[in-house]
Amino acid sequence: MTMLQGFQIALHALRLNPLRSFLTMLGIVIGVASIVTVFAIGSGAQLRLQEQIRSIGANVLMITPGAVYQGGVRLKDGSKLTMTESDVQAILEQIPEIQAAAGSIAGTAQVIHESKNWNTTINGTTTGHFMVRDWQLATGRYFSGAEEAGAGKVVILGSTVARELFAPGDDPIGAQIRIMKVPLEVVGVLDRKGPAQDDVAFVPLSTAKLRFLGSASNINRDSVAYIIAKVAADGQMAGARTEIENLLRQRHRVPAGQDDDFKVQDPAAAMEAQQGAIRTVALLLVAIASVSLLVGGISIMNVMIVSVTERTREIGIRRALGGRMRDIRLQFLCEALVLCLLGGAIGVAGGITLSMTVARMAGWITSIDGEAIGLALVFSIATGLIFGFYPAHKASRLSPIDALKTE
Repeated sequence: MTMLQGFQIALHALRLNPLRSFLTMLGIVIGVASIVTVFAIGSGAQLRLQEQIRSIGANVLMITPGAVYQGGVRLKDGSKLTMTESDVQAILEQIPEIQAAAGSIAGTAQVIHESKNWNTTINGTTTGHFMVRDWQLATGRYFSGAEEAGAGKVVILGSTVARELFAPGDDPIGAQIRIMKVPLEVVGVLDRKGPAQDDVAFVPLSTAKLRFLGSASNINRDSVAYIIAKVAADGQMAGARTEIENLLRQRHRVPAGQDDDFKVQDPAAAMEAQQGAIRTVALLLVAIASVSLLVGGISIMNVMIVSVTERTREIGIRRALGGRMRDIRLQFLCEALVLCLLGGAIGVAGGITLSMTVARMAGWITSIDGEAIGLALVFSIATGLIFGFYPAHKASRLSPIDALKTE
């Protein structure tokens, strides 16, 4: 008997009991679908984090407001803007490892161009912001020194905002838009950084304070909401972080033993740690899903043993007509493999459908990984071989005489 003949006989035998065959392979279906779904969701989450890490830029430190004390009472982190533009200047001048730094404030507002409008983030910053984040222009230019110093009415658009305000083929450069009734000239459009990053419009920091965000109670003439700084080399990150902490502690006159009124963070390192945690959880879920494959394998072994018992006389006839032990073994092993292959194929289709449905309903990113699909199919085939071998071997060991006596 050839392998092809074995599969043909196996398919014929399974068609005789379609419901039993489906119920037998159900554990394989559930196991493979679970593995594909978990891998798709986990890979999507890792891709999103990688995109966020790339969007931040290489070797970037972020300084945000920390806890402050008012009347002897410790207020929560970020309740007051403790960072200033002069802090940015001090970091640039006194810490040689820092290549670029920028302070920013941000809010949301409606951006209008002719009959189109879009609600987006308005970020007031300096040209150093784009240097820190390695953010290149698709077209146009950055802010000039005069525009930054004189609250120039200019704006640089993220690609999403440019797409929403301007028709395809239109050149945004030089066009007039309005933010909170203030007319601004578009001087640049940024390259894409990712969907979460591109929905933004940048104006000079002085413009944001004077015309948009300066009325907020916690924003004064020198305040910034956060500072980002670019370190020259990866090996200098720890040293630069310590120097920034010492410099700001001195500038802000933080008493010994009291919590700093700022926080220096490495966003990329934090996201990489989060990525490792996601990978660990995904592997744990895959291990749990693999239990379904084990259950499915046991179910296949059970049904195959029953099938051998039901077809004992058929086995005797095949042996009497010249069938060898290995032919009988191959016949029943092919049945187990067909069950697992069909279950694996249905499970892959179900896993892809389930992951796409979850992504659509929950707004998550999923990534269908070919390696995950291949791994799930390999596991299902291995399950068929491992759990189908014993029933097949048992069938091949039956005596033809005793088998033919069976009613």
